[in-house]
Amino acid sequence: MWLAAAAPSLARRLLFLGPPPPPLLLLLLSRSSRRRRRLHCLGLAAMPEKRPFERLPADVSPLNYSLCLKPDLLDFTFEGKLEAAAQVRQATNQIVMNCADIDIITASYAPEGDEEIHATGFNYQNEDEKVTLSFPSILQTGTGTLKIDFVGELNDKMKGFYRSKYTTPSGEVRYAAVTQFEATDARRAFPCWDEPAIKATFDISLVVPKDRVALSNMNVIDRKPYPDDENLVEVKFARTPVMSTYLVAFVVGEYDFVETRSKDGVCVRVYTPVGKAEQGKFALEVAAKTLPFYKDYFNVPYPLPKIDLIAIADFAAGAMENWGLVTYRETALLIDPKNSCSSSRQWVALVVGHELAHQWFGNLVTMEWWTHLWLNEGFASWIEYLCVDHCFPEYDIWTQFVSADYTRAQELDALDNSHPIEDFKKGMNMYLTKFQQKNAATEDLWESLENASGKPIAAVMNTWTKQMGFPLIYVEAEQVEDDRLLRLSQKKFCASGPYVGEDCPQWMVPITISTSDDPNQAKLKILMDKPEMSVVLKNVKPDQWVKLNLGTVGFYRTQYSSTMLESLLPGIRDLSLPPVDRLGLQNDLFSLARAGIISTVEVLKVMEAFVNEPNYTVWSDLSCNLGILSTLVSHTDFYEEIQEFVKDVFSPIGERLGWDPRPGEGHLDALLRGLVLGKLGKAGHKATLEEARRRFKDHVEGKQILSADLRSPVYLTVLKHGDATTLDIMLKLHKQADMQEEKNRIERVLGATLLPDLIQKVLTFALSEEVRPQDTVSVIGGVAGGSKHGRKAAWKFIKDNWEELYNRYQGGFLISRLIKLSVEGFAVDKMAGEVKAFFESHPAPSAERTIQQCCENILLNAAWLKRDAESIHQYLLQRKASPPTV
Repeated sequence: MWLAAAAPSLARRLLFLGPPPPPLLLLLLSRSSRRRRRLHCLGLAAMPEKRPFERLPADVSPLNYSLCLKPDLLDFTFEGKLEAAAQVRQATNQIVMNCADIDIITASYAPEGDEEIHATGFNYQNEDEKVTLSFPSILQTGTGTLKIDFVGELNDKMKGFYRSKYTTPSGEVRYAAVTQFEATDARRAFPCWDEPAIKATFDISLVVPKDRVALSNMNVIDRKPYPDDENLVEVKFARTPVMSTYLVAFVVGEYDFVETRSKDGVCVRVYTPVGKAEQGKFALEVAAKTLPFYKDYFNVPYPLPKIDLIAIADFAAGAMENWGLVTYRETALLIDPKNSCSSSRQWVALVVGHELAHQWFGNLVTMEWWTHLWLNEGFASWIEYLCVDHCFPEYDIWTQFVSADYTRAQELDALDNSHPIEDFKKGMNMYLTKFQQKNAATEDLWESLENASGKPIAAVMNTWTKQMGFPLIYVEAEQVEDDRLLRLSQKKFCASGPYVGEDCPQWMVPITISTSDDPNQAKLKILMDKPEMSVVLKNVKPDQWVKLNLGTVGFYRTQYSSTMLESLLPGIRDLSLPPVDRLGLQNDLFSLARAGIISTVEVLKVMEAFVNEPNYTVWSDLSCNLGILSTLVSHTDFYEEIQEFVKDVFSPIGERLGWDPRPGEGHLDALLRGLVLGKLGKAGHKATLEEARRRFKDHVEGKQILSADLRSPVYLTVLKHGDATTLDIMLKLHKQADMQEEKNRIERVLGATLLPDLIQKVLTFALSEEVRPQDTVSVIGGVAGGSKHGRKAAWKFIKDNWEELYNRYQGGFLISRLIKLSVEGFAVDKMAGEVKAFFESHPAPSAERTIQQCCENILLNAAWLKRDAESIHQYLLQRKASPPTV
């Protein structure tokens, strides 16, 4: 495994990661589990319909859109003129397009070389977001020009063509006009064929105030005074390549920028709020390194002359990969050299890497329909790590990948190749070259990879992509003279417990097996293609441990016999198991306990073995799982006992780290210190609480400003154990903060407060003007995750304010996230019924699946609590009576 080597090459790291990389595309849309960045609103494209969903007719399609838009930044409206070169493929007397929240004033069609035909009717199908233009005569096959004049609203819903509020350096509130079109909101900016497979070129012009910045996908080719108003200018942009509507973008506002050229000659700019150009330099550096890296990796050049990255004040997603004009939340792009924490730098690097990957994978080649969206997102969600590892090898990002992504949506290891990376890169090049400026389906990628590798990629991948779930591999061992006999069996892993169905799905599972003789190398590789099999490991001594899934890259859970598990514990304590394997072992056990396959007490015993653990990512995963367990136990009367356990587990590493960085420490040490101090402070560790209060007081009084890496743990600690005065000070710091990262940092911890009246104050604050609309969700979610009382109060608050919240987020993904964060911590059967009943009477179609999953998880939590609460309690009491010695 790469972590044990001093300086392995990039190719070697990838070989151990478990390529060929196609399986990593199984990431799908796991990002919502921890942060993530994209959080695409696919639900809009798959919203339940009263009648069967129909795609647009194919009788008329666009070749080019010539579009001119004139936004009014005071009245929040816009005027538009569209001249689309269209192809009539089948004679018709009507044209059906997508159109939403737009009023068409006039429309006409002029066949090439013939007279203009004016539309005699506009039939809006609002529910389907379509409009039918009716013509008095038949439009014959051939090309022509469709002209439409229309008006629309710069809405405040963070979708389509919308307004984004910002404050100038002098304190004046103003608005920018910005876009967010994925998945189905280009139709809110102009009438169009708003489906990913209906591609065309775009000639865009914007009529804007002359003191504003105007940006679009391409470079500016003309800027001239607008004849009707001397205060306006018309900005014309170069023609785009053939592209999908959801990737079109335009921005009008006030921005500064920093600029460079990549070594390939591409102009790279990062646009920031006025006066904050310095905060764009980190992202600029990442982007300038990333473009040539991807060009070399794909062996396909970046096809546009420029790329702009811009920070948008009000932005629902983390970022959006519009071709040539990538939009970001401020916190996903801006880094203050003095006030940004280490995790923010890493976050920005990952998001930039993710979005720039889409410039090839998604933009140059686009999925044929939204059902293939995983192809875009899964690939970008993997290769962003490859990119960050290239730019910042000191981040040890691949280990973090396992915790942040693999354990949320695992991937299949692939067939054994002698040159997997070379084959994969060759296959990717074939795919991008064959389908550039076109659309592709999942099967097209498998075909390209198969052609490049000569391996049956499709046959293997279909066992993973054509059926739900993934396997649990049970393994037991027997010593036979100098060899170890392993007996393996596979069954479907179910969150609700052992699979009991008659026809159990089967997978083709690549399995790697390592031993303590060489923990970083696979002693044996097998392809498990049947329900049960036995394998013999030659020359394995009785005192050696054996572990499956070297590097934690295979998409399966492993359950060891009790003897095998016991033999692995010394490998955790003495660190002879590599970090990613220590992480995977603990994570598998935790998942097995949640599913009721093993006792939670077994997991607690293993967690105690991590007393000497130095690795940030291992601690991060363990911390996450202990947090889930703490939330579960908050429903009992022994919550304090689990906090004592947390303190016992984290105290040794906390004492080793201390509060202040030491010479030679790096990025991962800073992340670990913040994690550990936050965990100890929240649990009420006396020394940590006292020091946090002292440092917070000095920070507030200006005596000693807290480093950015310590602010979150300190803020969390003093709020959790503070009073009304503490909350008031935090709200004052929030109001004074000039940087969105600091505001978000405070917003995320406000829910830690425990007093009922203060919890209510935080919830009211969440809907105030002080909090940006997209950040309200994290404030309410923080309250729900902060305490048992907070969970109840947040749920009541959502019910009481549902109309306002739903109107604010409507069909976007934020409504799903709000629901998930607010109710997933419940562990009482009747709450599942209450949640289900509420949303039956208050429908949220785009969140339907999320609601179902939340209800299911509440029931699973309740079952987990009933099953293990007493044994957990007894174990914690036993520890108290006779503390373990490790």
